Amino acid sequence: MNVTVAWDGGLAFTAAQDGHAIRLDAALEHGGRDSGPRPKGLLLTGLAGCTGMDVVSLLTKMRVSFTRFSVEVSGDLTTDHPKIFSRIHIRYILAGPNIARDKVEKAVNLSQEKYCGVAAMLQKACPITHEIIIQD
Repeated sequence: MNVTVAWDGGLAFTAAQDGHAIRLDAALEHGGRDSGPRPKGLLLTGLAGCTGMDVVSLLTKMRVSFTRFSVEVSGDLTTDHPKIFSRIHIRYILAGPNIARDKVEKAVNLSQEKYCGVAAMLQKACPITHEIIIQD
């Protein structure tokens, strides 16, 4: 796996990954133009995507049907430099009739404990907690 970032002026970069472009930039208050997401936010995005893909795949194999699924990830940063995540929290939100909570819990736990490589790496740096929200 390889990623290249090319400077676009100011604090902006364009990342190239597997033929896809991702623009990064700093916030206005930090000298950027806010023309793209920040790197730490993309780290949380990677975690959300990794575990989300796991959970959807596992729920499909378990024949759990749902009409909506989303993953929200929040992280608290330390105040001292380098500012790193001191904790991360994941919210798995599903909607649909008759969703079996025990199967969702199993899928989430398998993702967090076995399959999601992003979670496995980040857990070495800070605690990751999660919650499951099932809506009708």
